[in-house]
Amino acid sequence: MSSALILGLMTFLFLIFAYLGVPVAFSLLAGVFVGALFTDVTYPALIQKMFDGVDSEALLAIPFFLLVGELMGSANVVGRITNLSLALVGHIRGGLAQVVTVFSMFFSEMSGSTSADVAVISRALGGPMKKEGYDPAFTAAIIAAASTIAALVPPSITAVVYGAVGNVSIAGLFMAGVIPGFMIGIGLMLYCYFFGPTGLPRPRAAMREVAGAFKGASLPLMIPFILLGGILTGWFTPTEAGVVAVVWILFVVIPTLNPAHVKLLPYDFCLAGLIFSLPLITIGAANVFGWMLAYLRGAMAIAAWITSIAGNDPILIMLMMVLLFTVVGDFIEPVPTIIIFMPLVNALTAAGGINPVHMGVVLIATLAFGLITPPYGLVLLMASKFIGVKFSQALRAALPIYLVFLGTITFTIVFPKVVLWLPKHVIPESVGCFKNPSGPGYLCPP
Repeated sequence: MSSALILGLMTFLFLIFAYLGVPVAFSLLAGVFVGALFTDVTYPALIQKMFDGVDSEALLAIPFFLLVGELMGSANVVGRITNLSLALVGHIRGGLAQVVTVFSMFFSEMSGSTSADVAVISRALGGPMKKEGYDPAFTAAIIAAASTIAALVPPSITAVVYGAVGNVSIAGLFMAGVIPGFMIGIGLMLYCYFFGPTGLPRPRAAMREVAGAFKGASLPLMIPFILLGGILTGWFTPTEAGVVAVVWILFVVIPTLNPAHVKLLPYDFCLAGLIFSLPLITIGAANVFGWMLAYLRGAMAIAAWITSIAGNDPILIMLMMVLLFTVVGDFIEPVPTIIIFMPLVNALTAAGGINPVHMGVVLIATLAFGLITPPYGLVLLMASKFIGVKFSQALRAALPIYLVFLGTITFTIVFPKVVLWLPKHVIPESVGCFKNPSGPGYLCPP
């Protein structure tokens, strides 16, 4: 059987099993194990590749970031972040819809998980928005859209996986994701202001109230500074930064804000480990699927097809990759998508002379967009379940919001200098710069 037919069979089996409700990891493995029957690849080799996929030190950052998000939800932090967001933007037209976006921009810099964000925001603001008369479909749509910010801004778990699998600087991806992440946040706020529900009018909070809200949220707001400060100064790796953040929460935040929760900490640790097991098995399955894709030269065939159309034009290559990842991201979650297609991404990054960090941010933004697009739309599906509205209704309410994401992705592709400005000036080595051998400063690739 030809390689093309084997790849087609693997993909067909994966899609069939996935639509039958089989978990993604086992759907991927089903396609791989059946496809391997028509090759010289042995099952022990496939199992070894599964373990190779999870045997990465960089991936150790994920459970600690998940634990940070879990502990934040248990430390009476959500109410404090909500109060701060209300004090800052509650008086603007759209009221609680504006608060949703600002809340997500704060909380995303603590959890790094879109799933954690959508769960926390739905619980914290879903009820109040319903009481104020917001349309449930709009509520689900704006919560889902705002939650995707966590995929871009540090400490994004998606960026950790991309950097670990693609051998790309995780710190560089963190820094480069800041501008697109805030562009989505500002875009959502503008959409809510001009096109969203009016909401109940609120008076502008006095400076004293804003200062009080900042004081109440000061301890949890140290988490982003610990994570980013440690990584940017070189004191910590992303994994070590996650550990330090957990220590800060355990010994400072929880004893100060919610000391009664100390006895429930074992539950938080167990839950974070359980949550981590879900992407971990998917990472292993996706790694062996991606290895088979490379073994059968599928990645090279797709890369050759794309370069035959786009040539070596970096913008055209990235546009075609955005189209591919938009379609694939509609069916598969970001983590397995990254792992499966990383050989293709690396080949096209080299063919177009594209900065790896730039390509990474473009694709991560695209995968974040895929979290709210049909037919899968994991984050939108979660939000609709939490709010209690049909997925189809939430989807219709989300359609206009797509323009915010498409505009951000286009900007990220066309203006790489703007996107890479922050990592280039903060961590030059992360984007390929090197120290000037004949003088001070750094020399950077064009």
